[in-house]
Amino acid sequence: MSDLILRRRTVLGGMLGAAALTAGPLTLPAWADASTDELRQRWHTLLTGGPTVDPSDPDLAVAIARIDKLAKSALTTLDRSANRTTLWPDLASTTLSNHVASNLRRIKQLAVAWGTTGSAYAGNAQVAEDVLGALDWMYANRYSPTLPRYDNDYDWEIGGAGAFADTLVLLYDVIDPALRAKYTAAINHYTNDPNLWRADRQIATGANRVWIATVVAVRAVLDGDTAALVRVRDAISDVEGNGANSVLAFNDAPGRTDGTGEGFYSDGAFLQHWKHPYNGGYGKELLGTLSSLLYLLGGTPWTVTDPDLDNIYHWIDDAFDPLIARGDLMGSVCGREIARPSKQNHAPTQTVIEGALRLIPAAPADRAEQLTALVKQWITEDTFRDFLTVTDPASLVAARAVLASGTPARGPLVLHKQYPRMDKAAHHRPGFTIGLSAYSSRIYNYESIQTEHLHGWHLSDGMVLVYDDDLGHYSGDYWPTVDPYRLPGTTVDTRRLADSYGFRSTSAADWVGGAAVPGTTIGAYGMDLRGHGTELRALKSWFLIDDVMVCLGSDISGPGAVETIVENRKLRTGQETFTEAPGYCHLAGTGGYVFPDQTSVRVLRENRTATWREINLKYGTDVPVTRPYQTVWIDHGAAPVAQGYYYVQLPTASLAATEAFARTRPVRRLRADATVHAVRLRNVLAANFWTAGSVDEITVDGPASVVVAGGSVAVSDPTQARTSVTVDLTGPGRRLVSADEGVQVTRRGSGWRLVVDVTNRHGGTAAVTFH
Repeated sequence: MSDLILRRRTVLGGMLGAAALTAGPLTLPAWADASTDELRQRWHTLLTGGPTVDPSDPDLAVAIARIDKLAKSALTTLDRSANRTTLWPDLASTTLSNHVASNLRRIKQLAVAWGTTGSAYAGNAQVAEDVLGALDWMYANRYSPTLPRYDNDYDWEIGGAGAFADTLVLLYDVIDPALRAKYTAAINHYTNDPNLWRADRQIATGANRVWIATVVAVRAVLDGDTAALVRVRDAISDVEGNGANSVLAFNDAPGRTDGTGEGFYSDGAFLQHWKHPYNGGYGKELLGTLSSLLYLLGGTPWTVTDPDLDNIYHWIDDAFDPLIARGDLMGSVCGREIARPSKQNHAPTQTVIEGALRLIPAAPADRAEQLTALVKQWITEDTFRDFLTVTDPASLVAARAVLASGTPARGPLVLHKQYPRMDKAAHHRPGFTIGLSAYSSRIYNYESIQTEHLHGWHLSDGMVLVYDDDLGHYSGDYWPTVDPYRLPGTTVDTRRLADSYGFRSTSAADWVGGAAVPGTTIGAYGMDLRGHGTELRALKSWFLIDDVMVCLGSDISGPGAVETIVENRKLRTGQETFTEAPGYCHLAGTGGYVFPDQTSVRVLRENRTATWREINLKYGTDVPVTRPYQTVWIDHGAAPVAQGYYYVQLPTASLAATEAFARTRPVRRLRADATVHAVRLRNVLAANFWTAGSVDEITVDGPASVVVAGGSVAVSDPTQARTSVTVDLTGPGRRLVSADEGVQVTRRGSGWRLVVDVTNRHGGTAAVTFH
């Protein structure tokens, strides 16, 4: 056995069985000799809040009422007839596997109500009979080892299996042991190995591995199968695969040889389905499910002891916090889930908060305090969706303990962060947040599988998402109603595309990324855009300097009609004032847009009507929804050659501030061509070099992104293909203070030469400080 595996099995034993730091259902007692019966009680508590839940508590009463509402709806439509051919008429398909899983989830809803203290259905004999009868029908007609599997493996091995197992936990005491064993055998038939899944037994990776392992764990608890619990513990670290598919280790950790590249990276990126950015989809599900599994196993002989477990706290810091804007998890990293109506209204962040809450009791004291401060911030700053009114009873009790603690909330995030491993960037200022979405030769453009996310064509063509005090902007039916050919920030060929056209595609270009000045909200970001399936090409840059974003484009060429979309904002009322004047425009409640060259722009105020079914055949609805939009774009015309654009976006700026900016023009555009895009604002010089060249005081030897901000210099290789980048800085007066590892700094005349080893930086920034 390798040293790696020995280390994973023996170090940090008991880490997730430490003294509890909060009271309530998520408190972890230390059970050195825990039995599976005790683990079953722990899982029951996670599902229901446990026997100490007080139904007279107003907040808990709301949570219980929500459970009862689901149960009432299921009971009202349940077919109880002796010769029934389905349980529920809307889940009758024998070819769609999600109907199998949805039937089992609906049964679980009844079981949760039956097992929840204070529910109108708690301990109700008729409800128990309904659940047992429904399970018997499912076993006979839909879900057993003797019945055929069809459609999507997820529904058989994860979605359906997990709901089935949870139901057996909830009704454990009223199910005949022999019948229960028959049911767990059915679950084990579909989900028998925490390392493998699908009918052809593929290696499970990322969120799928954690889902599979959790199903195996709950089934093992029901059967008293301690050997399976050992395999579950080891599967999290992929002991059997020598760590190759560990969900805890960063994919870019030294010596890591993961064949799929799926999972978390050290910069906070999360990839699933090979090359799709998915923090807000599979990533948040991995966190939520893993935290539940760690809660189940913590403080027992099956506690996860992998030293890489500490990485889970870095996920919170880097993979989730910077991608959340006052409760809204950026749509650019949610994959096909943005096309599901159930995943809007800040729903993805709920899963992240619940996962973080489950980590607090067993975290080391300093981490527990940090998580408490962060969760308190997340909950209190989201005034659009009240977490306390939507979460489950166990998480509600834990959340209230956090809110009542003496630990102050972290405060608003002020940060500029780039994700070179998934071609995304986040820019947080006190009044707004910007998310940038691109793709390259390394990352896919968008996901559209199983008839979902049919119109995501331009999601990564330079999309700019601005989050301000309109917290519901990207909720309230944004994704079906927004014009998918005019996503803000993108440069597009306007030709009409077929559903799902070009999904899961990489670009022919390597140059995507930028440089970020450490400890500031200053960064440069760029993209060599190659339109998929067209000859469209554009060089695009965004220079984010505190409250200002300078947008440059050059070398825009293509055979069709091409547009650059400055803005496409869903309006709150449809009556917001839009002001247009020479050199600028302004949208009340949103901000200003300055065109220093007095570029002619086109504008449109319209009501857009659509259905969710148009973008999601699987989960969409046919109910038309209408939303008002304000669109601003630059028309490059038909078959443009070497065109460009130049504008400055001022999120949340007032009309007066926009007018003043347009009048004074504090930004200087230094160059915007096929060699370099560069601007200067105050003491910041930011440049994206597409090839070797010079601008102002900077000369580079090849593709690079360079930002000089006062005494700080930030350098990166956005192509992630070079071994070194050489930057020459002219001008006297600089005294070297420090340089990151791998950066050689030498005198060159009155200036300096920086030689940056970028071999293993993967697009990350190297910094040098002068005085």
